[in-house]
Amino acid sequence: MNIWETLTGSDMTREYQAFDARAGALPDDYRTAWEQIKEHLLPYGSFTGRNLMPILDGALGLLEETAAEGQSVQDALGEDIPGFCAALAGEEGARDFRDRWRAQLNRNVAKKLGRLGG
Repeated sequence: MNIWETLTGSDMTREYQAFDARAGALPDDYRTAWEQIKEHLLPYGSFTGRNLMPILDGALGLLEETAAEGQSVQDALGEDIPGFCAALAGEEGARDFRDRWRAQLNRNVAKKLGRLGG
């Protein structure tokens, strides 16, 4: 990977397309779960989303393994896919991008108020 690929994100685009190609080989219920996993993990991504790539790879690997073993999606993920995704992202109640932006805004306002009051 060169610097240009890193800056443009083309490396991530190729990797994401490879994930979707792998998911295309899964049974229908697994593909549906894959789409839900992508949707529910998105808020936990950084600005570029690069931090989600290993998490997505691991989740897809889990789906592939359980499909190969003949298990159901519910056996692999349980009934709570949003909770599963929160656990993958770190823990239940993991901070998403809104929480990070809110904290940054609060710090900036506190700094400004500190300058005005001091």
